[in-house]
Amino acid sequence: MTRIVICGILGRMGRRITDIALKDEEVQIVGGVEHPDCIHTTDLGEALGREELKGKPLTSRLEELLPLTDVVIEFSGNTTAAVGHTKLATLDRKSVVIGTTGFSESEVQEIKECAQQAPVLLSPNMSLGVNLLFKLVEMAAKVLKDKNFDMEIVEIHHRFKKDAPSGTAVRLSEILKEVAGLDKVTHGREGLSPREEGELGVFALRGGDVVGDHTVYFLGFGERLELTHRATSRDTFAKGAVEAAKWIKGKEPGFYTMFDVLGL
Repeated sequence: MTRIVICGILGRMGRRITDIALKDEEVQIVGGVEHPDCIHTTDLGEALGREELKGKPLTSRLEELLPLTDVVIEFSGNTTAAVGHTKLATLDRKSVVIGTTGFSESEVQEIKECAQQAPVLLSPNMSLGVNLLFKLVEMAAKVLKDKNFDMEIVEIHHRFKKDAPSGTAVRLSEILKEVAGLDKVTHGREGLSPREEGELGVFALRGGDVVGDHTVYFLGFGERLELTHRATSRDTFAKGAVEAAKWIKGKEPGFYTMFDVLGL
């Protein structure tokens, strides 16, 4: 049995992770963490309207729940809070699974330093399909990088998403920069703006209730290749987060990704 605490449990993703975890006999939710402004009762079951969680604690202070848990699942959606939660958890030698996105390079470095004390998994996207997309993009970029193909990324998310481009699009751009040697990223074109050598376009569309679409274009002369992943339900990410929590329990301290969970 893997005991978990969910940070950001009253948010969209937190609720989906809760639903998936409650159906998994190998996982037990022992409590939830949320921003103090969102807490109107300290009973998690009452807050979520879930009888199965009645009596479980809901708090804004993760440290209160650490003695109860094996793994902290971090989906607060706030990078400052996520780094703080990671520091608290790893100081107590608890494993952490992070799905929050939008981290700066310095924040990622802080998380990697925490991983020296306890296992930490950080992924911009928890879905199997997206992680396979990462691999396929890497393969395509290796083949096409010297074949006069231009490479672009377009992502679409719901109107409420805070960070742009998405964490998944950022990871896709990192892959293309690493593999294809693209050294100039542009997030928009206007007026007289012909494509520059070594340029990578990354574009973020926002609207409606789109869960998440990502397309990587490899544009040649007379042909083009499009690699696309479309998420139609947040359950895809929630299932991945729960599987990651089960996988990381008992692992050695270190910095992990979903590639490790999925064996990719």
